[in-house]
Amino acid sequence: MCIVGLIPDSALGALPVMPVLDSGDTAWMLISSALVLLMTIPGLALFYAGMVRKKNVLATMMQSFAICCLVTLIWITVGYSLVFTTGNSFIGNLSQFMLNGILGNYHMGVDKGFILGANGNNPVIMTIPQSVYVMFQMTFIIISVAILVGSVAERIKFSALCIFCILWALFSYVPVAYWVWNPTGWLANLGAIDFAGGAVVHINAGIAGLICALVAGKRLGYGRSDLAPHNVGYAVMGASLLWIGWFGFNGGSALGANGRAAMAVLVTQIAAASGGIGWMLIEWTIRKKPTVLGIVSGAVAGLVVITPAAGFVMPGPALLMGFLGGLICFWSCSYLKRKLGYDDSLDAFGIHGMGGIIGAILTGVFAFGPLSATETDPVGISASLHLVIAQIEAVAVTIIWSSLVSFVLLKIIDCLIGLRVDTDSERQGLDMVLHNEQIN
Repeated sequence: MCIVGLIPDSALGALPVMPVLDSGDTAWMLISSALVLLMTIPGLALFYAGMVRKKNVLATMMQSFAICCLVTLIWITVGYSLVFTTGNSFIGNLSQFMLNGILGNYHMGVDKGFILGANGNNPVIMTIPQSVYVMFQMTFIIISVAILVGSVAERIKFSALCIFCILWALFSYVPVAYWVWNPTGWLANLGAIDFAGGAVVHINAGIAGLICALVAGKRLGYGRSDLAPHNVGYAVMGASLLWIGWFGFNGGSALGANGRAAMAVLVTQIAAASGGIGWMLIEWTIRKKPTVLGIVSGAVAGLVVITPAAGFVMPGPALLMGFLGGLICFWSCSYLKRKLGYDDSLDAFGIHGMGGIIGAILTGVFAFGPLSATETDPVGISASLHLVIAQIEAVAVTIIWSSLVSFVLLKIIDCLIGLRVDTDSERQGLDMVLHNEQIN
């Protein structure tokens, strides 16, 4: 997340009042929170539901809504506290368990800003209520978990999925978010930057999705039977909502209504457009006909690629990054998956994992200092070899950590209750078997 402002160590403990709340910043962050939640429900729910078979549509939608509910409770209970309090280099503390800690910011009324990490070495002055920040960050962990389950669509037990999502949120998302976004985190101190979640959200979830697909195994009939999408129209509507919601995802990560938010929204639109064009052109060239599912997948790929860079790059690099994202993610979804033989049902890794890796590294190549300049850092963060190395380190760490956590959790769950439904249930469809509902 972007740092709005810093105060020196000498000022700690000398602040007689809380930071002043900015109504414009607060309004923008409230809107951004709603936009990002819209990305999961109904955006991702529709996008994924449109790409499964008719007998699994409701089960796929159920996953997104259940995740939204479960992860909300995890976040307010311990997640927020572990990510955004000041601990050691690896994890925060439980001083804001059940959000009790934020009540201290209301001793002079609710219309106050707050200081993030006030007892740390790099406190951040926020011009929004802490409740708004909690909500905004909550939407990020929700969509991260929702993304990864697309890799095992049409075959995973609902009970196993719920347990895995809760544990993955705690043991994979929370630590990586702390390492990258908390000023005390060790990856942040190495110099890694991630404006809106290239590593924290997309690489983390994409890699977890790949491990899920490998451990759970292929769907029945994969590579032999027709597993074509039930309703591409659903997928298009879902992708459209994702696109719109991404303006809050990236623009909101400026943490205020300012010029950096405006530039983040602009480059987000550019990358989405160039990603869609890139996918469409390569599909048109190779397969002789462009598809609507292809162009919307390319747009999502462009959105993923620009996510870590949205507050750091100018429009020209954003266009190039989005276009490359469309091309490379097409290759990943169409050829790499087939070559390696894994069944990532809805391309969680092919689009989010691969796109996040591309975007994180290219952020180090194209970062433009003035976009991230502040009063305390008038130079900002510019492209350099050191930054590229820091980005590669963050990518590698996220891949390794997410892989290990996901693999261990999946194996434990598989031993205890099993991951997959039985063969007959998979043939019948998860809608009726797991939820006693179906689309007529």
